Amino acid sequence: MGVDYYNILKVNRNATEDDLKKAYRRLAMKWHPDKNPNDKKEAEAKFKQISEAYEVLSDPQKRQIYDQHGEEGLKDMPPPGSGGFSFGGGSGGGSKGFNPRNAEDIFAEFFGSSPFGFGSSGPGRSSRFSSDGGGMFGGFGGGGENGFRSYSEGVTPKKPPAVESKLPCSLEELYTGSTRKMKISRTVFDANGRQAPETEILTIDVKPGWKKGTKITFPDKGNEQPGQLPADLVFVIDEKPHDVYKRDSNDLLLNEKVSLAEALGGTTVHLKTLDGRDLSIPVTEIVSPGYELVVAREGMPIAKEPGNRGDLKIKFEVRFPTRLTPEQRAGLKRTLGG
Repeated sequence: MGVDYYNILKVNRNATEDDLKKAYRRLAMKWHPDKNPNDKKEAEAKFKQISEAYEVLSDPQKRQIYDQHGEEGLKDMPPPGSGGFSFGGGSGGGSKGFNPRNAEDIFAEFFGSSPFGFGSSGPGRSSRFSSDGGGMFGGFGGGGENGFRSYSEGVTPKKPPAVESKLPCSLEELYTGSTRKMKISRTVFDANGRQAPETEILTIDVKPGWKKGTKITFPDKGNEQPGQLPADLVFVIDEKPHDVYKRDSNDLLLNEKVSLAEALGGTTVHLKTLDGRDLSIPVTEIVSPGYELVVAREGMPIAKEPGNRGDLKIKFEVRFPTRLTPEQRAGLKRTLGG
């Protein structure tokens, strides 16, 4: 397809107009040549590419042609007039001669003329982007780099630390996996650069076997604030206590009480598994103090080994009778060879 405009703006192919604006705003601020005095050449090229990608994808007609026929298809479009957008062999500065509907104009629409101190309009704006060797941004309205510095102290916007939230999950959810929908509210900048509230539903696919402390990151979903990049939003899996089972890494632990008669004479443990199956486990050995019965592969799923599971470990507690009749005592002595 030649140039991948979606990739340049780091958006997916069904990005909405809002997604495109956010992507353009973030990337244009990052790659504006006055913010990259040490790499001006690379920044100028990137900045033009970003503007070109936004120009095409934000225009439904151009986007449709681009989606169907790629960049080649756009070259065959009739030029929409001097102020428009043409790909045919133009000024040679951008990829495929991006003709200014110039990148500065697009930038000014988003950020106004103040950040970089350009003049508000007037003749000669477009010539600032001509590739006549005079420097892409030579004509900034007297502000130039200093105008930018007064706006943001010449520092690249910092990314604040990630915002973490706990995501409490039942043992059942962590056993079978589940899909969780989280509604978030955050502050964003609208198309006019004003702060506005936005709500969004995030989907988290909890995978079977995930452990407490597992982190799921949603990049750039924190609040947007002036002069800095939005923080990442991170959900941290937490484990709710369970009435029956306790988790130990990939194993499940269970405490089971048995009578002295069962401890000596055998019994069957009846359980419901975390995915709702009924288990009957025969206990044939004598249950001595500290005895633990291990049931292989009835523990938690192992996230990194699909289909594999840890073990179920049953610890027994023997209930001793509080009193015995003389006959019971004598009977036990005879039976146990007392």
